[in-house]
Amino acid sequence: MRRFVLATAMVGISFGAQAADLPDLPILRGSYTEGLTRSKVNWQGFYAGGQAAYGSSDENFSGSNATMLDALLDHNVIQQMQVSQWNLGLGKNSTRSSAYGGFAGYNWQWDDVIVGVEANYMHGRFGGKSSASKELVSGTALTDGFFHDVRVDSSAAISISDMATFRGRAAFAWGCFLPYVFGGFALGNADITRSVTVFDAVSATINGPFTSLATLNATDAVHNHLVYGYTLGMGVDINLVGGLFMRGEWEYVRFTSSVDTSINTVRAGLGYKF
Repeated sequence: MRRFVLATAMVGISFGAQAADLPDLPILRGSYTEGLTRSKVNWQGFYAGGQAAYGSSDENFSGSNATMLDALLDHNVIQQMQVSQWNLGLGKNSTRSSAYGGFAGYNWQWDDVIVGVEANYMHGRFGGKSSASKELVSGTALTDGFFHDVRVDSSAAISISDMATFRGRAAFAWGCFLPYVFGGFALGNADITRSVTVFDAVSATINGPFTSLATLNATDAVHNHLVYGYTLGMGVDINLVGGLFMRGEWEYVRFTSSVDTSINTVRAGLGYKF
């Protein structure tokens, strides 16, 4: 029995001496797991990528042809019917479209806080058109002594093929995720067409018969016209491996021109941080 106790004590002393000589492994003191949870993605630097989008464009054509109609009827007797103030029914229109493009920017990083600037480009076909017609007969004879039967046909259309936004970004790094918000100004390349046609007929009595006069027409068409506005939105970049990241984003763009246009898109992209 004495020999067994002695042998056991010697084994314990030997194991303790060997354990004392072992290196202080990180996994034994917990720093290995702490290192994993505290690891950060380096977002600072230049980045670039490509993207695809799908969204809607909403146009407000109300009043878009008012100044054109007013100039067309300048000093015309039928202005006594306040034709240029008619509500011609050119209202709002909404269409859906897809687009593709690219982006490039630069990030500055302080711990988990990131700010940056970015240029973003999309090519697609956003826009719409509207047309309307309205006809009225004067309730009394105008100053020329005749009753007038007036009809106005009006149309307007806009098509935005290219748009670029220049943004300031603010983001917060959370592991491999980088949620962000942005705002800035926007430029677009648009084709805008507007047309007004006025049909006028006169009669000595309110019940006719009416005799048609010369048709009045005005058309305005501009191509590759620069429109401008502002942008805002939010998104998230997700680091995949190394500098490679994927992106999901929502953007709102508002263009102000003779036809006010708002564009909402959701986007998916793939980029690389150099």
